[in-house]
Amino acid sequence: MLINMSICPETSKGTHPKPAVCFNTFGCRSNQAETAVLENRLSASGYRLVDDPRYADLSVINTCTVTEKTDAETRKTVRRIVRTNPGIRIALIGCQAQTQAEYLASLPNVKWIIGNARKMDLDKILSDNLSNGKVRLILDPMTDQRFSLPAPAISRKHTRANLKIQDGCNGYCSYCEIPYARGPARSRYFNDIVREAECLANAGHKEIVLTGINIGNYRDGHKTLTDVIYRLAPMADIHRIRISSIEPAAVVNELAQIMVKGFKLCRHLHIPIQHTCDPILKLMNRRYTYDDLRRWLSGLAEKVPDICIGADIIVGFPGETEELFQQMLNRLQKLPIHHYHVFSYSPRKLAKSKDLPGHIPRSVVVQRSRVLQQYGFERRRAFYARYLGKDQPVLWEQNKNGYFLGLTDNFIHVRCRSSADLANRILPCRFARLDKQEIIGELISEEPNAVEKPNKHLQKGDGCE
Repeated sequence: MLINMSICPETSKGTHPKPAVCFNTFGCRSNQAETAVLENRLSASGYRLVDDPRYADLSVINTCTVTEKTDAETRKTVRRIVRTNPGIRIALIGCQAQTQAEYLASLPNVKWIIGNARKMDLDKILSDNLSNGKVRLILDPMTDQRFSLPAPAISRKHTRANLKIQDGCNGYCSYCEIPYARGPARSRYFNDIVREAECLANAGHKEIVLTGINIGNYRDGHKTLTDVIYRLAPMADIHRIRISSIEPAAVVNELAQIMVKGFKLCRHLHIPIQHTCDPILKLMNRRYTYDDLRRWLSGLAEKVPDICIGADIIVGFPGETEELFQQMLNRLQKLPIHHYHVFSYSPRKLAKSKDLPGHIPRSVVVQRSRVLQQYGFERRRAFYARYLGKDQPVLWEQNKNGYFLGLTDNFIHVRCRSSADLANRILPCRFARLDKQEIIGELISEEPNAVEKPNKHLQKGDGCE
């Protein structure tokens, strides 16, 4: 990977030696972006970053609390790290730290519990408390004020950079704890986004993934999500702009128009539709119907023929009868969705759905999840098969087991053999055959030619309605 970690002043390592620290990150791209920021911040403060907890003095775990499974992952990771390194000190930060602080404080070697309001102050908190033997709980209230970030999210491990532009949520869907864990919706200062994007581009990141908890609601004055895209697109070293996940009601016509015009916005949207049956959507407190979904998604597919649409689906929500589950499957067949992220419903302590009647037996939830996962597997393969024999530009990311792995702008996962180092290069590839949920490709050329050149610059109002 050709990412330059020292391109920005914030990432220059300090002169005073401090403890070695390792990071673990669970959950969404917002967490990944925050971890990259914190790694750069701590490195600039003199901490030594290591990947193996055996060689670390401190372990920082950026937690997630979307499901029971992610809660359990934190507990298992803490115990595994302590077995590996009995003397290590652990800081738990983020969403689970915010909502389950007292319980997490009982885990071995945990010295800091830091909620979402203060986790960007991690370097200061660690410095002030390295010799303190007591568990410190830092759970300041979260506000709806705009924010900035203290360092760029230049990634040591990933070719594509996550750029956080928004945080928090006001939706209060009945199954979800995120408004309690992340606080109210709030947006990042527009100029701070631009500053970081320039730094990420200068460091060598060719693809920027815009991320947040509900990025369709981004607002800084009159600036919106599309203004962010308009501003970042002219940056010569940014070749792709991807939207990580966006609520269905926020999938506006202008995004489709930007994709159609062949600018840098990737032809891929991941949408948390959660269900397709109106009674369940109402119980979930989702503010749309199946007819709305059908209209929105069909419109996207018509305007952008090569778009790849992914979806989050919750299986086994209280009240989901077998009839409603089958209705969901039938309706999903009619929607232009090409891959699924299937969540098995689990009750969350702070979520209102835990008090609903009609909870589904766990064995049934697991069985339904498997059915939907298999269906999603088939849909993804059908989408990929449309491109066999065609040539597509691919951003190559890493070498694994003798193959380079890469991604097209419309989210097709590709691998090919090459003796050259393809990491962080956009090169053309001919799609030869399908293998499970990947395309096996053949590299056409190791010379970028026109493929690696930036797309034409986007001007607001140019072809956008």
